[in-house]
Amino acid sequence: MITQQAPSPAGLPLIGSMMDLQRDRLNLYLRARREQGDVVRFVAGPPGLRVEFYGVFSAEGAQQVLATDAAGFRKDNTYYAEVRAAVGNGLLTSQDEEYLAQRRLIQPLFTRRRVDRYADAICDETHRALAEWRAAEDGVVDLVEESTRLALRTVARILFGADADSALDVVQRCFPTINAYVTNRALVPVRPPRHWPTPANRRAAAAQRELYAECDRIIAERRAAGGEGGQDLLGLLAEAQGPDGASLEASQVRDQVLIFLLAGHETTATSLAFALHLLALHPDAQDRAREEVDRVLRGRTPTAEDYSELPYITMVLKEAMRLFPAAAVIGRRAVADTRVGDHVIPAGADVIVAPWVTHRHPAYWEDPERFDPERFTPEREKARPRYAYFPFGGGPRACIGQHFSMLESVLAIAVVLQAYRLRAVDTDVPLDSGITLQATGPARCRLTPR
Repeated sequence: MITQQAPSPAGLPLIGSMMDLQRDRLNLYLRARREQGDVVRFVAGPPGLRVEFYGVFSAEGAQQVLATDAAGFRKDNTYYAEVRAAVGNGLLTSQDEEYLAQRRLIQPLFTRRRVDRYADAICDETHRALAEWRAAEDGVVDLVEESTRLALRTVARILFGADADSALDVVQRCFPTINAYVTNRALVPVRPPRHWPTPANRRAAAAQRELYAECDRIIAERRAAGGEGGQDLLGLLAEAQGPDGASLEASQVRDQVLIFLLAGHETTATSLAFALHLLALHPDAQDRAREEVDRVLRGRTPTAEDYSELPYITMVLKEAMRLFPAAAVIGRRAVADTRVGDHVIPAGADVIVAPWVTHRHPAYWEDPERFDPERFTPEREKARPRYAYFPFGGGPRACIGQHFSMLESVLAIAVVLQAYRLRAVDTDVPLDSGITLQATGPARCRLTPR
């Protein structure tokens, strides 16, 4: 039986689910799936200022929204508009012909062969981080903080080459302000125009100006250097040409750089931090992963060729991304009235699919909150629906940097396990969902040198 309107959580009188969305939206989505089903209508805010959107939580529904009916669900919603206004119209936010042109231009820079060349930089930066960890008081480090620093250093080095250190300070200072600003504006029913001199607008504008200025400076210097700019990603991007011979303008290069910085460090940092955190919580899994590292590497630094020889670490990482997907929620907007499951989502409605929820769906995952890397043996992966697991999105807009993120995390985990044994200090890590999944508290662990 097809119903015309999906069920909604009860919420509070007049304001619906507004408080739950502000306090703990990730648990709200889990509870809604459990109590209302795989398609849920959320209503938040008082009459006249209401926000309404639909959650699609089944693997089949996620596949429809992201892949089979992708043209019917566009990036036209408020969230992507805010990201676009903050960091430009790069590959994450562009659409239609502009997106296709950008993808054709940039895809050659993210082939497996090209990305594998960054393995040395990944391992160098990980060794640099380990050297700093030796000075940690009582041998305790916060895996969230350290993974974020490592991922940011790595992507900045790969993007900017010799200019990485100058860009790093600006990015570390400006991105958190922009991230919080975008998330807050995407969730409230009333958004003051950006040119109004509110404290939040002024802070975000200052951060954006500083970030843009630093990127523009580096891009201008790189283009002035011509072929002397090196083979970092920015140099390749600045020189890239499409089939018609057209290259990107400086502002377009900046848009792509900012998206790569944002997506390339926050998502990988989340995956790496929680993979190490879960290993610190589960000594048996940690011992098995270390045995694999020792057997394959025999004390040497890993290379890109070792990636496929570390299947258990890859399974650990995939399980970490199941439990803590960096893109916890993915938004779209329905173009036309569309049937999803037993319900119709009306034209113009905002829609979310949520790896955070689908990765815990009991129809696909037995005992879903339990850490179990064995879920990702090849046989068990083949037995599940394709979109029971989609940490990198899916369909024509799937993340272009999937292999880079996986390679960086697997190699970094291997280097860490060569040097240290990990024991968790914090067992529970508080979370929130911004542009990406964010830890709002530490994930400390004690390091014992091997």
